[in-house]
Amino acid sequence: MDTIANMLTSIRNASMKNKEKVEFPYSKLKASILKVLKEEGFISNYRVMKDEADKASKKQNIRVILKYTENKTPIINGIRRMSKPGIRIYRSYDNMPRVRAAFGVNIVSTPKGVMSDKAARKERVGGEVICQVW
Repeated sequence: MDTIANMLTSIRNASMKNKEKVEFPYSKLKASILKVLKEEGFISNYRVMKDEADKASKKQNIRVILKYTENKTPIINGIRRMSKPGIRIYRSYDNMPRVRAAFGVNIVSTPKGVMSDKAARKERVGGEVICQVW
């Protein structure tokens, strides 16, 4: 099961339905992807929360606050999972794919951490292209 694809689909669906927030189970990779989305201005904020239903459990959830324009159109027009568990996609920093004529961002997992394609080009480091957001 691809948990990253599930997270991206949850964000896409909530955004299309003009939901204010969406929740899903926590992982470090998901949190680092959301950090890049926040830095690039695609989401308002995110928070890691303890599961309130079971106090003894150590399960955590991530709550994402989605971002909209003044006339309630979503900032996120599309999200596409690029590198999948069956087919991994790796690119060097000078061979990163362009997203919607540079109006979007690639999120890349590099040896220096998860970052946007712009930051990867600046750092001159390549890696696995996780997803595209526009």
